[in-house]
Amino acid sequence: HVYETPRGSTQALSDISFRVETGRFVSIVGPSGCGKSSLLMMIAGLIRPTEGTISAGGQPLVAPDPKRIGVIFQDASLFPWLTARANVEFPLSLRHVDRKERQERADEALELVGLSGFADRHPHELSGGMKQRVALARGLVQDPPILLMDEPFAALDEQTRLSMGDEVLRIWERTRKTILFVTHGLSEAIHLSDEVLVLTSRPGRLVETVTVDLPRPRTFETMGGRRFEELRDRIWRRIKS
Repeated sequence: HVYETPRGSTQALSDISFRVETGRFVSIVGPSGCGKSSLLMMIAGLIRPTEGTISAGGQPLVAPDPKRIGVIFQDASLFPWLTARANVEFPLSLRHVDRKERQERADEALELVGLSGFADRHPHELSGGMKQRVALARGLVQDPPILLMDEPFAALDEQTRLSMGDEVLRIWERTRKTILFVTHGLSEAIHLSDEVLVLTSRPGRLVETVTVDLPRPRTFETMGGRRFEELRDRIWRRIKS
């Protein structure tokens, strides 16, 4: 992918090719500015690749398709004047889904993320972690088989971040959606993922797909184990090479 600007061209990504199997949890890591978010936005259909093709389920992706792919961004981006339920309902309202069905599906999504008792709260009444849970529920409410997550916990403190990671794993184990997760955190990537895609500095190139051969369910103690440290060191060396 090449960005064209008044100052010239900037190549963000080059020679990216990979396949994600259905139901897998895959993280994308690499140096700042290597094109991780650009790659995710291309998969979401929000950016057109300069060259190459992207497909899901054997069908090409050329535009946003919320029935196939849901996106959760770093910023929760909730409407402050809407309740948590109404924020989750919003993408369904754009599709003119019946009001009763919208409410039922929004409540189910909020229950899935552990916020069933906060449906009528407004964003200013929620903590940072709770806002991100609402954003997660909004991404889940249309029940897409693929979920893209672009550093969704970057703005959270470490304790909340760890808690949200475990929450995402719980939801993934229950729904078995295919998840692509962009993060700067190597430990986070290893803790969550089946595979980790490692990109080089700009232009981002895929240098290795690291299989995380740690047993599930993962625990906090897993992060202190020798194999976890070996995987983290291996990924770090590939990023720095």
